[in-house]
Amino acid sequence: MSTGTGYESPGVAGSGAIATGLAAVATTTADTILLARSEASAWRAEEKVVAACAKIEGAEASRLRVTTDPKDLADCDVVVEAVIEEIEPKAEVLGTVAEACPNADLATTTSSLSIAAIAEAAGITGRLFGLHVFNPVPRMKLVEVCLPDSGEETREKALAWCAALGKTAVEVPDQAGFVVNRLLFPYLFDAVRMVERTGMEAGEVDACMKLGAGHPMGPLALLDFVGLDVAEAIGDALFADSGDMAHKPPGLLVEMIGEEKLGRKSGAGFYSYD
Repeated sequence: MSTGTGYESPGVAGSGAIATGLAAVATTTADTILLARSEASAWRAEEKVVAACAKIEGAEASRLRVTTDPKDLADCDVVVEAVIEEIEPKAEVLGTVAEACPNADLATTTSSLSIAAIAEAAGITGRLFGLHVFNPVPRMKLVEVCLPDSGEETREKALAWCAALGKTAVEVPDQAGFVVNRLLFPYLFDAVRMVERTGMEAGEVDACMKLGAGHPMGPLALLDFVGLDVAEAIGDALFADSGDMAHKPPGLLVEMIGEEKLGRKSGAGFYSYD
């Protein structure tokens, strides 16, 4: 039976920044299992979670268990998939998890894909909800919660869990990009197009938006933080859904990805990182 925390035995499937950040935050309320793809990724993920827990009030690295065996998730009451932003890999992970834990609620951290489409591809229609947390997970307060086919019990548990994790949940419709990315990416992409059109430096565009609009981070620095390849995937999903040219990734962005300039994680994007 669920308590006021919503879920008592959470699992996270993935080993990237979103997965490890969410797992670290989840340890503030319960023992948490993280499912990694390989022993190497499990080792790296555990290091990241332990480091994150040291910076999060109430987080306990001792509550984390990392595994590569989906069967270890059998007793989880919720499992959140947090892998690459493509339907096929997400569906594969969710299908495996669904088989390993038939009684768990299932969620995805997708930032741009249809919940219904992922569920259909995974063969779990009616069982999946969206739990879009933002990076860095420990610091970002918003969670976009999308519950297209979930019952009231799942809704109550999902919202209660978000609250227990110290997050503000906003229920959003099942549309590509939900609310934040659907509104944000036309702005980010237009900043890239401005550089294309005018030849302005990235720092100049960002300074205008930081100092003139009060944004904490300029649009081009934010794209570097997100990852240009991730931004392209989000833009492709938005454009496929809306047909709006504002959602289409700009040519300069695509060109930079081809040059392996992916932003912070590759050491170069609109800015250089040492």
